[in-house]
Amino acid sequence: MKKNFMFTNKEHTLKGIMATILGVISLASLVYIICESYANAGEVPIQYGAVAFLTMIFAFAGIVLGVLSKSERDKFYFFSYLGIVLNVLVLAALSVILYAGAYA
Repeated sequence: MKKNFMFTNKEHTLKGIMATILGVISLASLVYIICESYANAGEVPIQYGAVAFLTMIFAFAGIVLGVLSKSERDKFYFFSYLGIVLNVLVLAALSVILYAGAYA
């Protein structure tokens, strides 16, 4: 039985890892805000709005970092794609919340 090993000097991009970390932080913050808002029947302090705004800034920064890390050559791109997907998911959720708040 022949074993196939592939040795490479590729590594994950640091910008991609940072984009993923920002995406996880943004998603966790957004989930926390939504859960607390639901638990308090929509009566939330103004600080949650500030957290949502920071979450949006983190998501934009994560998308930029993910796209920049995708342009690096001879690297693994798993964290780049994961960071982009997580941050786009956060922005989409925030967009739905803002749309629902404006037209509800």
